[in-house]
Amino acid sequence: MSQRSRRSSSAVTISDVAARAGVSAMTVSNVLGGRKKVLEATRDAVHKAIEELGYTPNAAARALASASQLRVGLIYRNPQSAFLSAVLVGALNASTRLGAQLLIRSCEAETAESTATTLQGLIRSGANALLLPPPFCEIIDRSPELQATGIPMMALSSGRELTNMPGVRVDDFEAAQAMTLRLIELGHRRIALIEGPIQHYASATRLAGYRSALQLAGIGEDAALIAKGDFTYDSGLVAAQRLLDLPQRPTAIFAFNDDIAAAVVSEAHRRGIVIPDQLSIAGFDDTPIAVKIWPPLTTVRQPIVEISELATQRLVAALRQPPEDGGTVATVHIPFAIVERESTSPPSPAAAME
Repeated sequence: MSQRSRRSSSAVTISDVAARAGVSAMTVSNVLGGRKKVLEATRDAVHKAIEELGYTPNAAARALASASQLRVGLIYRNPQSAFLSAVLVGALNASTRLGAQLLIRSCEAETAESTATTLQGLIRSGANALLLPPPFCEIIDRSPELQATGIPMMALSSGRELTNMPGVRVDDFEAAQAMTLRLIELGHRRIALIEGPIQHYASATRLAGYRSALQLAGIGEDAALIAKGDFTYDSGLVAAQRLLDLPQRPTAIFAFNDDIAAAVVSEAHRRGIVIPDQLSIAGFDDTPIAVKIWPPLTTVRQPIVEISELATQRLVAALRQPPEDGGTVATVHIPFAIVERESTSPPSPAAAME
């Protein structure tokens, strides 16, 4: 056995194996689960990484007898989302370590009807706890009918405190306020933003943080600088085109996730706009795309993997030892951070005058 493989197997996670094999954490899970849809070459790469790292899925093996009582269901919508990838890594890490099964289902639409259908399907499949990213946690929280499942539910990264569901999140208001204030500190006054979809509470909460920062700095809000988006790259392109077509374009654009921000970078490059001299760009989440584009992206770091791991851990704890009083609606806050990279700087005098 090589020195690398002598690393304690208890310290090796599915994400470590995935990184070594050059595949997703979900693919590693499929290989470990014996699913036939994985290509032979991919399966070989995963097994090689497992051997090199000395990974042993002991938690899953120890929990075979009790796994039927520990099934966590996860609802998702956009399989291309970097946010979802991070959620899956965190949930897989925690569920594997704690001996729980993770059941994953795609939801056709972000509506109450579609959410109800997906939720019922997960429960029929044996899920006895639900891990809910936005907007599904928010849809269920405001629907008494959807809450009446009798099983624990946990929200992750909800845009605000939920009334009927515990969760794990960052403070989106403070994070958006802090990023906007940082752009103001750099000297920007025409700061545009690109929102997320209206059904996500985070969009309204981050907008409130942006407005608060402008007010604190004595800067009047310009409605023309607020563009609609839906957390996708394509929506970022459309929004960026509208903002950069303004007679007096912004000197900075704050996008409500990194996918949107990456689209703004692309559109600026297409127009020959120099980043950050002529346009500063900031994102939200600190997903891998933030350091894969040029220039690397200044962004709000929301530790999604950590949030997902802790949310899954809380769900499993509720399954193993249900609270005697039925539980309390408690939200755990994880600290955010402003990560400054090369996509932001003080505006050039020429850009400020445009």
